[in-house]
Amino acid sequence: MPQRLGILGGTFDPVHMGHLRSAEEAAEVLNLDQVLFVPGAAPPHKPGCEVLAFEHRWAMLQLAIAENPRFGLSDIEHKLLPGRSYTVNTMRRLKEELPGAELFFLVGLDAFFEIDSWFLFTELFRLAEIVVLGRPGFNTGYIEDFLSGKVSSGYVRDPGDWTFRHPEMCSVYCLRNTRLDISSTRIRGLVAEGGSIRYLVPREVVGYIYERRLYRDIRRDCQKKE
Repeated sequence: MPQRLGILGGTFDPVHMGHLRSAEEAAEVLNLDQVLFVPGAAPPHKPGCEVLAFEHRWAMLQLAIAENPRFGLSDIEHKLLPGRSYTVNTMRRLKEELPGAELFFLVGLDAFFEIDSWFLFTELFRLAEIVVLGRPGFNTGYIEDFLSGKVSSGYVRDPGDWTFRHPEMCSVYCLRNTRLDISSTRIRGLVAEGGSIRYLVPREVVGYIYERRLYRDIRRDCQKKE
């Protein structure tokens, strides 16, 4: 049967409560049947940064989502190796593998405003509904200006709604998600410094990180928040 599927990609190095809460709220607001977490295998936006092995990031995601029946995992980007993990290629393959499914691509607010630097980014707006994970108090006028200037002037905001429609391209939704100031960068730093990461990541993930002594020696040249 056709499904409404949320697609949440990222490095997930490691997965944290901010990722999980955003996915939960998107699933509830948009009435999604499932949210698929798609860990990147070789992210193109992280040259020069050491990313934890895919197997570890996959295992932590399995632990993090195990108790939520509406969350799922996809290793599609790992299957697409070798090569960089370009989002447009991932979405193309998902469309092929999930015929009839309505795809909702979930993207954080900061990443959305950088989407014009992604490979063949305008095609994403034809492959899936775009869901911008915003934050309380954010002015959606910035999104309207960005869409008109970078994507297509055909996008028009629905009156009284936070949705932008287009006659030929997919819709863009702006959600007012709970703002959790958590980043994978900060978590890795805390582990390296011997600090506590309790309540920032699921308990099972905390155990996995410490049992395998992950992030004890991290590189400092990759400071962008995730």
